[in-house]
Amino acid sequence: MSRQNEQLVLNAFIYPGGHHEAAWRFRESEPGRVSDITLYQEIARKAEAAKLDALFFADAPVLDPNIRYSARHRLEPITTFAALAAVTTRIGFIATASTTYYDPYNLARLFASVDHISRGRVGWNIVTTSAEAAAHNFGLDHHPAHADRYRQGAEFVDVVTKLWDSWEDDAIVADRDRGLFADPDKIHEIEHKGEFYSVKGALNLNRSPQGRPVYVQAGSSEDGRDFAARYAEAIFTAHQTLESAKSFYSDIKSRARAHGRNPQHLKVLPGISPFIAATEREALDLEAEFNDLVQPAFSLGQLKRITGIDLSGFDIDKPIPSELVEETRARANSSRHQLVLDVIDRENPTIRKLIHRLAGGRGHKVIAGTAEQVADWIEAWFREGAADGFNVMPPWLTGGLDRFIDGVVPILQERGLFRREYEGATLRDHY
Repeated sequence: MSRQNEQLVLNAFIYPGGHHEAAWRFRESEPGRVSDITLYQEIARKAEAAKLDALFFADAPVLDPNIRYSARHRLEPITTFAALAAVTTRIGFIATASTTYYDPYNLARLFASVDHISRGRVGWNIVTTSAEAAAHNFGLDHHPAHADRYRQGAEFVDVVTKLWDSWEDDAIVADRDRGLFADPDKIHEIEHKGEFYSVKGALNLNRSPQGRPVYVQAGSSEDGRDFAARYAEAIFTAHQTLESAKSFYSDIKSRARAHGRNPQHLKVLPGISPFIAATEREALDLEAEFNDLVQPAFSLGQLKRITGIDLSGFDIDKPIPSELVEETRARANSSRHQLVLDVIDRENPTIRKLIHRLAGGRGHKVIAGTAEQVADWIEAWFREGAADGFNVMPPWLTGGLDRFIDGVVPILQERGLFRREYEGATLRDHY
């Protein structure tokens, strides 16, 4: 696949303490700073100096039940962005927010406000929330079914888009002589009435610099793929093999085309969690050091939530019982669940090797090598038509990100694969 004039999209995916589940135990980590805004301001300034497209913050409206074993508390991302925008000028910010557990009008205000504050640098990672426990935080007895959540999510996006479009660009007149501040004919009630929402509008804030945030979607199920093909400007995804990534890339671009969209306007961004060192041996040793810090009780709990397989009573140095794999295969109802099954089928790992395999990126690609080897890997996936760019998932903060910024980014720039300077002012310009 020829991509002579194209350049990579690179986001830094920021997770509490880092993406490896044992990151907080690593000797260079600073677990006490997970709730310290100055940590994220430092990260934002470093990432902007490297000309990265955006910082991406995942979020969920529920406390991770494994807080006993890992740093899984976090600042609310939209609020955080106001503080990050104050110390940066160009880098974008993408926040996860749920269509199941937010109200459309409130979320439209929040994102419009932070897009104004940042002067147009905000994106919305649209999720329907997979954590069933979230329902109990919002007065609900049951978490909505997968298909229902996506149907509700589609209407949610429709409502907030109407709200962001309810002000025309030139609605504010500010004519002192006539005493006319705004032209009410250019501010429109949306009068939405649907299956899930009834919203009169208009939004009580004028149109933001981007008009609306950049739409991002994370998820590779059938519903997720179709949702992304209809709405998203970027899709975050997870793949273990080049073949899987290429197949997904081709599929999502075809779906976008079928919805009447230009496929180039939808960026496919797999996750990559790199362990980087001066030599490949040192990088592999670094990854092994992290894996030695894994607590099996945490890892097995994570695996059970993804696949439904309870391995807590088994010898972790033996393969996963085949009958349990076959039992869960029929229930695989998410892309991440299927990804784990694919790893088991392809590698037949012991339980210990599987939990180590998933510890670094929860199913995202983990690689270990020199900066040049990581750059080679990124270039190969990009040129082979497997990705438009990547969500870089540092194993720990801030050192894991520092090694990527200081080592890999200059190589990609030298090869003409990544910008040396920002050309636009907004996140949509970057993408």
